[in-house]
Amino acid sequence: MELFQNKYFLVPVLAWAVAQTIKVVLEVLLTQKMDLNRFVGSGGMPSSHSAFVMALTSVLAKDFGWDSPIVALSLAFALVIMYDAAGVRRAAGRQAKILNKIIDEMQKGNTISDERERLKELLGHTPIEVLAGALLGLIIPYLF
Repeated sequence: MELFQNKYFLVPVLAWAVAQTIKVVLEVLLTQKMDLNRFVGSGGMPSSHSAFVMALTSVLAKDFGWDSPIVALSLAFALVIMYDAAGVRRAAGRQAKILNKIIDEMQKGNTISDERERLKELLGHTPIEVLAGALLGLIIPYLF
């Protein structure tokens, strides 16, 4: 139960929740459809991964200073996670999109079974989505 009283855990979770809520609101505004899967899904604006790791870094920096070793460690891991979100996972999403197009084309020719599993396309983030999540993560700790 102590974990749920630890601000170094709660503030990043709050930043994640705010980012996921923003995704749902944007989805409603852009498509006029409520997709509750956006609360837990990956990809989209803003990056909840970036918000989470930057909120952790920010709340640590707020208490220990930007020159502390623990903040440097947190920031280093945050940068790796954000790089992965914008790079590797984004590329995997592009590949899934292409594979889904191939499946659609093959299915038009009835060369494959109707029972197929769609690959998830929204895996990563654009650099702007990562930046937006990081900024959200930097701001949230200073509000609480």
